[in-house]
Amino acid sequence: MKRMCNLAVLALLLIAAGCSGGDTDEGVMNPPDGNNDNNNGNNPPPAGPVSYQDDIRVIIQNNCTSCHSNPPTQNAPMSLTTYNEVRNAMENRGLITRINSSSNPMPPTGRLPQATRQLIEDWEALGFPE
Repeated sequence: MKRMCNLAVLALLLIAAGCSGGDTDEGVMNPPDGNNDNNNGNNPPPAGPVSYQDDIRVIIQNNCTSCHSNPPTQNAPMSLTTYNEVRNAMENRGLITRINSSSNPMPPTGRLPQATRQLIEDWEALGFPE
């Protein structure tokens, strides 16, 4: 009986060793160039090109400029009315952190839908195309 157990363990070890691929990447597909790997595969890449004019501007206009207009209100001292202002907010003022925050979101009425927030993150990952 002991010999049977030893053979079973040996067989399992051989099967496990045979199934491991070692250190090779054979058969593994690499992500396409320019793909932002920050989403850990949880969200698909954008369906097409994302740009400020076609996608992001309307999100900002509908959700941000009521407070962050030019000139901005006293409670929202930063204007978000131009491409450069929005890009600056993304790069230097933590806009992504604020739109993703559950405790202190922007807009303050509640977080934007996940698809909208992902579109903004995709725009950033693509290098802020106008």
